[in-house]
Amino acid sequence: MKFKLLAVVAAAAFCVSAQAQTEIQWWHSMTGANGDRVNAMANGFNASQKNYKVTPVYKGSYAESMTAAIAAYRAGKAPNIVQVFEVGTATMMSAKGAIVPVYKLMKDSGEKFDPKAYVSAVAGYYTDSKGQMLSFPFNSSTPVFYINKDAFKKAGLDPNAAPKTWKEFGIAAGKLKASGQECVYTTGWPSWVHVENFSAWHNLPIGTLENGIAGLGTKFTINSPEHVAHIQMLVDFSKNGWFTYGGRTNEAEAKFFSGECAMLTSSSAAQGNIRKNAKFAFSINFLPYHDNIKGAPQNSIIGGASLWVLGGKTAAENKGVAQFFNYLSAPELQSQWHKDSGYVPITNAAAELTKKSGYYEQNPGTDVAVKQLNNKPPTANSKGLRFGNFVQGRAVIEEEIEAALAGKKSVKEALDEAVKRGDDILRKFEATNKGG
Repeated sequence: MKFKLLAVVAAAAFCVSAQAQTEIQWWHSMTGANGDRVNAMANGFNASQKNYKVTPVYKGSYAESMTAAIAAYRAGKAPNIVQVFEVGTATMMSAKGAIVPVYKLMKDSGEKFDPKAYVSAVAGYYTDSKGQMLSFPFNSSTPVFYINKDAFKKAGLDPNAAPKTWKEFGIAAGKLKASGQECVYTTGWPSWVHVENFSAWHNLPIGTLENGIAGLGTKFTINSPEHVAHIQMLVDFSKNGWFTYGGRTNEAEAKFFSGECAMLTSSSAAQGNIRKNAKFAFSINFLPYHDNIKGAPQNSIIGGASLWVLGGKTAAENKGVAQFFNYLSAPELQSQWHKDSGYVPITNAAAELTKKSGYYEQNPGTDVAVKQLNNKPPTANSKGLRFGNFVQGRAVIEEEIEAALAGKKSVKEALDEAVKRGDDILRKFEATNKGG
């Protein structure tokens, strides 16, 4: 009887303890191995303390999870945290009252927070004009250049000397084609790589007003002579049989790690899949640049996503979110996330820890993304972009590039149309966000 009474008391105490835990919902878009890592991060935080329980929930693609979170907020059922891709930054910023800026969250929660601890090339993308952090950097990547070293060797090229300029790239492409390589080059994320990062890498504006970061009223400038020449190069490569179009997202990565294509430009976060699947030696390199453009190469810009805190929650929930963000910022956790995924570390301490561990020396090329982002101090043209409804804007750019590649339009016509259509999207965004 005494045993039963103790069991009842213990069970009651457990229930009280469980009820005392504040649940924090985290909506994300990570699949596969990275989805498993997200779950592991939440479990690690949950095991580190007893007051909060983070529950990660997969909500589909980046666009789907952002749309779902906004709809849930309007219905009064929003999660505490939602992962939003970088092109959704302006849209989230415009949702006044729907979000709690990270700098305010940390201050109100009384949690330690030093914005200078975060890698500037990453954090700068998610800060306002006063340098205050709006969302929490989480998974940040940048495009890099992969080559199949075995294919290079077969073509009589030095496998340890990847092309540095697009001129050198053309010479290598010709030799690879002559050696029997059917698919010479492909790219993931064509707008991100060949418009957005091409611009930053060559210190060219994507749009006015510091690529939209300085405020509304921006206009696209991606039909400049330099942009036209670069996309014309891709069209010419395609006619030569040197470039194979791989789709708008990461479909091209499979063409590379299967051995079909010898060269690839795509996300640094593709490394995990490439290492897992490639049956050949490969290297990771800086993006090629045009040596006739003064000052190139500059620095690349990030992709990936950040974590936004939604409003309307209790102080207890927000304090839990703040503690969770501090947990995610731990150098050891960030360093491991960087090593496992190919995403760049978000804190300077994590970058330094990874370097000191000897990881970069043991795994050549894994530091390329970090070096490329920090190649030179960011300028107004290379610190990122912030265009309203850029999900649609990017789709327009990709449609027009596809039209040029298909020979339906000249490159100048295609990019002029991309600017015209893109500016229309910006004006519609501004019309619904006046004063925002």
